[in-house]
Amino acid sequence: MHFIEIVFLAVGLSMDSLAVSVAGGAVMRRCTAGNILKIAGVLGLFQAGMTAIGYGAGLGFKKYICAYDHWIAFLLLFYLGAKMIYESYRKEDDDCSFNPLKMKTLTGLGIATSIDALAVGISLAILNALLLLDVSVIGAVTFLFSASGVFFGNRFGNRINLRIELISGLILIGIGTKILIEHTLLS
Repeated sequence: MHFIEIVFLAVGLSMDSLAVSVAGGAVMRRCTAGNILKIAGVLGLFQAGMTAIGYGAGLGFKKYICAYDHWIAFLLLFYLGAKMIYESYRKEDDDCSFNPLKMKTLTGLGIATSIDALAVGISLAILNALLLLDVSVIGAVTFLFSASGVFFGNRFGNRINLRIELISGLILIGIGTKILIEHTLLS
């Protein structure tokens, strides 16, 4: 994968974290730099960590699926993208209130928003991607998007309705399609 593709992949993966961060910022009464760093740090670490775990798992059974690796990567990314697009059209529960600064809540949010990264990590292992670079970019992009999301959410709350999950779903499907085309038509 080229660096720009990794960045786009990281952007797509970080959209769940961004959405959670915007919501967290919207419910916070006091938005300090420490609070922003705490939320963004946890979400970035989970995103990077789950990618690394998925990568390790993918290496374990890579030799058994080499002939179909591009199809597996495509199907995983397509599924994740389609799931995100579907979720972007579901009506969200407005009555949900939570404290985004509690470590228990943050851990749950970190796991929930990084499940997709686990599947992407498997795909990256199959594609012989550079683990350290990919994990670093995914973690850094998620951190930056999450920090921006907390700040943005705190400043503007629910005044603006962005289709973040829709955009990220389209990005993931696009990357999966590109991988499939490269491995089937161009090789």
